[in-house]
Amino acid sequence: MTDSTMPVAEIAELGDRILGEVGTAVVGMRDPLQIALATILAGGHVLFEDVPGTGKTLAARSLATALGLAFSRLQCTPDLLPSDITGSSVWDPQRGDFVFRPGPVFTGLFLADEINRTAPKTQSALLEAMAERQVTVEGASHPLTPPFHVVATSNPVEYEGTYPLPEAQLDRFMVRLAVGYPTREGEREVLQRRIARQQEAAPVSQVVTAATVIQMQAGVEALPVDPDVVAYCVDLAGATRGHPGLEVGASPRGSQNLVLLARAVAVLEGRDFVLPEDVKRVAVPVLAHRLTLTATAWASGRRPEDIVAELLASVPGPTTARLS
Repeated sequence: MTDSTMPVAEIAELGDRILGEVGTAVVGMRDPLQIALATILAGGHVLFEDVPGTGKTLAARSLATALGLAFSRLQCTPDLLPSDITGSSVWDPQRGDFVFRPGPVFTGLFLADEINRTAPKTQSALLEAMAERQVTVEGASHPLTPPFHVVATSNPVEYEGTYPLPEAQLDRFMVRLAVGYPTREGEREVLQRRIARQQEAAPVSQVVTAATVIQMQAGVEALPVDPDVVAYCVDLAGATRGHPGLEVGASPRGSQNLVLLARAVAVLEGRDFVLPEDVKRVAVPVLAHRLTLTATAWASGRRPEDIVAELLASVPGPTTARLS
């Protein structure tokens, strides 16, 4: 790291404050929220896939507020058009010409709510923004101001009127997270907090600015990763490509995202080195959505998450003692 790079200890301290502030509004989601924050610090995008009512939208909005990012939310519906996301050119009578009017994607954190309810053509409008940090409208490219991140939500239990995300779109999400139902105590706390604040909105305060987020991202980017950890990520991704239960394994983007997210998690934990345990912690959210089951595996009830867990138990990793 250079002298101008934000130190690991400062990034970890700010990350803890951000998660603490988000936790005032969102109950019982510390682990998935830390992975989501690590994803943003690693420069990636997040897909929350879970049943309705588990706080996915609130988590995204609260995270944007705490990070000081401009936030826009788009409710995806079957009649949504690509221009509803990217923007379009409109006639300006004063100038006597067409003027580009940016869409809601021109923001810091863009929430695509229930992304699987909109048609593939509209889903693909996000693909260029996620991959290239720009949108192209009528042949003209318009860059997105950094930091730019997409958080999408998807409902996995409804199939009527939905459009599954294509593999190329799924691959652009660094992680797919499942929040799950809260515990009994967690659900009681949600209700008690709602009664205590006497309003629906759960206020969250800003902790950092967008400029600070960029500095935190640069600090994460400057952290080296031991070659043995890199090799472990390559081995895990490679093991998916020859697994008998998988038709399609993880691409090199999968192994790259394993390294990048494990590094961000290590920094949030206050460490300037990455452990195999960091890789294991993020392996399921990074790899599972990139895998395509064979027909036999699907019919037998196997899940991609189960196969990743199986590989974590069988693929040898480097020893922790040497890395630390």
